Amino acid sequence: MFFRQLSLFRFPKSAAETLDEGLAKRLKKHPLRPCGPLQAQTRGWVSPYGRGDDALLHQLGTYTLLTLGGEDKLLPPSVVNESVAQKIEVLESQRGKRLGGRERKRLRDEALHDLLPKAFVRPSRLSGYLDAKAGWLLVDSASRKQAEGFLTVLRETVESFPAVPPDPEESPRALMTGWLTGAKLPQGFGLGDECELKDPSDQGAIARCRRQDLESDEVREHLKSGKQVTQLGLVVDERVSFTLGEDLSVRKLRFLDAVTADLEGTDRDSPRSEIDARFAVMSLTLKPVLERLDSVFRLPRPSDRGRR
Repeated sequence: MFFRQLSLFRFPKSAAETLDEGLAKRLKKHPLRPCGPLQAQTRGWVSPYGRGDDALLHQLGTYTLLTLGGEDKLLPPSVVNESVAQKIEVLESQRGKRLGGRERKRLRDEALHDLLPKAFVRPSRLSGYLDAKAGWLLVDSASRKQAEGFLTVLRETVESFPAVPPDPEESPRALMTGWLTGAKLPQGFGLGDECELKDPSDQGAIARCRRQDLESDEVREHLKSGKQVTQLGLVVDERVSFTLGEDLSVRKLRFLDAVTADLEGTDRDSPRSEIDARFAVMSLTLKPVLERLDSVFRLPRPSDRGRR
């Protein structure tokens, strides 16, 4: 259950008060429910331990692991359009004239009403965890839309949760560009083997490098032409590697051999103990990484002003 990508959010100290023992009860009021016949999608909490377990959270000290479940009806637009076209053809043939916009909309609503109950359902799972002490929410997705969806349901569950994306005081693009042009990397940081370089002008050129020495002449030529770093592969303390975006999203997160070696020494004789062990190793490994990102980019924890 190691996360593979991260969207980061920060929340103020007062928000941690909602993450007390009452959270489990609140989660039970918002479980995942099956899609109804006319519902296109549903969202709700499921057990991080998988099917057959009633626990809707996993607690480890100040860390809380949650899993948002989803069901989405698969109804391709082409199927809806074909159904609507058939209805329109019949009515226009009967009436001998073209249908107006309002009636076409009514026919589309009828088609959806007829087709939704027959549509296949696609299940989904999206995990995230909260660090009440440091004020972090990490969602296992680099998609801002998916991560915001997780946060929206969390807000509905606890009634108010003022988490926001980190607001760096230091420009990630400027710092990462500096690291490739010769500036010293922060302690414990090393370069990975991929980056994305973008011309800052409107509709400027983009260069993507993968499995390449980032200190090579080819990369430096792109930088000399004025391109700036918008994504950069990094290695931290030889324990994790990832690609960091200028929006501070984390992609291609990998836990390296030193971390997996830590996992080998844990007790994992059941699915629950396996998740316990992996979550402990993951959260404790990411703790110093988040502290480093906080220090380098200066990501202040938000205050209670502007509470959402």
